[in-house]
Amino acid sequence: MTSYAHANAAAQPIAAPTRPSQTPGANTVVEFQGVTKRYDSGDIGLERATFAIDRQELVFLVGATGSGKSTIMRLLVKELEPSEGVIRVAGRDLSQIQRKSIPYYRRNIGVVFQDFKLLPTRTVYDNIAYTLQVTGASRKQIRAALPDILRLTGLSTKLHNYPHQLSGGEQQRVAVARAFASHPPLLLADEPTGNLDPKTSIGIMQLLYRINRAGTTVIVATHDSDMVNRMRRRVIELRRGRVIRDEATGLYTQDETTSDLGERLRREVETHDRIERARAQTRR
Repeated sequence: MTSYAHANAAAQPIAAPTRPSQTPGANTVVEFQGVTKRYDSGDIGLERATFAIDRQELVFLVGATGSGKSTIMRLLVKELEPSEGVIRVAGRDLSQIQRKSIPYYRRNIGVVFQDFKLLPTRTVYDNIAYTLQVTGASRKQIRAALPDILRLTGLSTKLHNYPHQLSGGEQQRVAVARAFASHPPLLLADEPTGNLDPKTSIGIMQLLYRINRAGTTVIVATHDSDMVNRMRRRVIELRRGRVIRDEATGLYTQDETTSDLGERLRREVETHDRIERARAQTRR
């Protein structure tokens, strides 16, 4: 996978980027105001971060390891508390949520991990159903909801398979389906393509794009700079805990369908593969 610094130098935005608004409004889902996180070790995970993310945005958090991406994710699910500043989700100040209420708050957030975190002894169906079970859904509600989720994520033919019977891309699809099962207003994806090859990554990003178009705000923390540049959505870059860039990079003026996105990304991967094969033949 290409490093972020290399790809940033090699691939420039197609259109001049515009800076997204930092002012929260009626449609704001996530708001960071002067947020700092100091760890007990003395390290700074985040320093005076201020940004606002509106409903139905798809936003990429980019930067080197240790830049603050994971800190933002952990703050949003209340695994961490900020040292300074205010974090609001859907207008609610997270500092006002009592410890006993955190599990209920987290039910409104879907989370996708790099290493899938599937239950190994449960089928695809049961892995996804588990998310609905913990929110109190009845068996009847689960049976009614799962077919649509399985179709959306392309897992209809895999519902009786166990994780070890699936490819890496299929396991990540299950993880995404599980995160989206309760149709949360906010979905966080932490390096969702980190363990996948480029072609498989396209399917995962296409799936997240489809979920975003269905109305869910999606935040993706990633090192996959090639994919970020191809997706052409909002980018927040972090360095040593600070937000150093916040741009709506190369957004299309016309709405792009899911199939259009998949086709464009496939063409680019195929072009890359042809170039690599030509280079390999030249070296022989």
